[in-house]
Amino acid sequence: MNDPRSGRLDPAFRTGDLGDGTYRNPVLTADWSDPDVVRVGEDYYLTASSFGRAPGLPLLHSRDLVNWTIVGHALDRLRPEAAFAAPRHDGGVWAPSLRHHDGRFRIFWGDPDHGIWQVDSPSVRGPWSEPVLVKAGRGLIDPCPLWDEATGEAFLVHAWAKSRSGVNNRLTGHRMSPDGSSVLDEGTTIVDADRIPGWFTLEGPKLYRHDGWFWILAPAGGVATGWQGAFRSRSFFGPYEERVVLRQGDTDVNGPHQGGWVRTQYGEDWFVHFQQRGAYGRLVHLQPMRWGTDGWPVLGAAGTPVAVHAKPDLPEQPRSAPATDDAFPGGRFGRQWQWTANPGAGWTTLHAGDGLWLPCRRAERIDDLRALPHLLTQRVPARAATVDVELRLDSETPGARAGLAVLGDAYSWIGLRREGDGSARLVHRFAPANADRERDAAYDRPAPGGTARLRIVLGRDARCRFAYDTGEGFRPVGEVFAATPWRWVGALLGLFAAAPPGTGPAGTAVFTSFRVGP
Repeated sequence: MNDPRSGRLDPAFRTGDLGDGTYRNPVLTADWSDPDVVRVGEDYYLTASSFGRAPGLPLLHSRDLVNWTIVGHALDRLRPEAAFAAPRHDGGVWAPSLRHHDGRFRIFWGDPDHGIWQVDSPSVRGPWSEPVLVKAGRGLIDPCPLWDEATGEAFLVHAWAKSRSGVNNRLTGHRMSPDGSSVLDEGTTIVDADRIPGWFTLEGPKLYRHDGWFWILAPAGGVATGWQGAFRSRSFFGPYEERVVLRQGDTDVNGPHQGGWVRTQYGEDWFVHFQQRGAYGRLVHLQPMRWGTDGWPVLGAAGTPVAVHAKPDLPEQPRSAPATDDAFPGGRFGRQWQWTANPGAGWTTLHAGDGLWLPCRRAERIDDLRALPHLLTQRVPARAATVDVELRLDSETPGARAGLAVLGDAYSWIGLRREGDGSARLVHRFAPANADRERDAAYDRPAPGGTARLRIVLGRDARCRFAYDTGEGFRPVGEVFAATPWRWVGALLGLFAAAPPGTGPAGTAVFTSFRVGP
């Protein structure tokens, strides 16, 4: 339900907090892919993959591991900048690791086309340092550092992307400089899963020290069908012994893996991981964790995921979830939004009121939203929801258009288009996954005054129904659209404004009152 005092959505329909001392999984019902978590004092922080979107490296905060809010990003623009001037959904930030060492937050991530990067900051809210390339090379992914307090040594482990390097299913270890800015050797294969019967696609390592052992928690078997493994050795460079510590079993949580271990200030152990859910992307689950009598970690309910469980024994917190709604005060957008490429100057216009002013930027491929860099996106919620936004098209340029989209390998949008005779029309368009341009308008009608309220109703299995209101109440339009994922990511909600090639300004689209409700 909505809070009538604030107009903001009650987060209870998105949080995993059931309000009775228990929680349900997933605790984050959107695509916070490849999560990693760290505790600093009484605060918990989580980061996730952001691939080719900017800003990157989202940062979430919690005090109970169930209720989360987004507090910022650690990466304002992707590097090298020229590589991300256009959308690159399969590149950028892969599987980061978040750590706190020597009074600073540090995040390492792998870019499969460029190498392993690192940023650091004294505060999770920044300012964050300029990215440092720790190790250059293709196919280097999923890095995780460790500072061994017992010896003062620093180590780094990473996996490999076969699409870039030709190899995978192995983990490479390095000695690392104490400040994490570089590796000190060529690297050694410390786990070769080709030698472990039944193991394939080993990746996503997280490195820890516990009870005299070096521990690597790492998934294998693929994101949709795999499992979570644990490896331990008395020496960082091995040899390691392995065990499967979390698998689907008889649950509906397919491929439960890739995440991180965190210990609360009161000594409880917990594990966060993701589940691949098609168009919804990778949803974050929270599992209880304990150490067995044999010294190995036990995750979930004896190695299978829990659906409902008692919350961590931590101070009670108000229900919360990462923001979705936005009034765009002063023309600014909230932390939940990301561009599909590094942003350029003038992509938004600041002003004194509310509403997002997006210039109708001219583009060659105006009929393929997947190719537009100036497209503002946020994650599709993995629950039934209604998405509303108001739009005014302040453009007299023939062919200028703006709208609300559901984007993936296939996409569909509803919005306004300016015609050659000066009229504005409401259109609903669709692009299949195997096409490089949109189909002709599925629906076309006048939009008096160049204004409309736009709506997407998200149902089960990411099935989307579109509707509009041009002054006579909402009316449905077009066929049901089944949202699809993008490469490595779930479907995204998007706002855009664009115009055909030409010279000179092409006007502006004004979006107001963006809301996501039950």
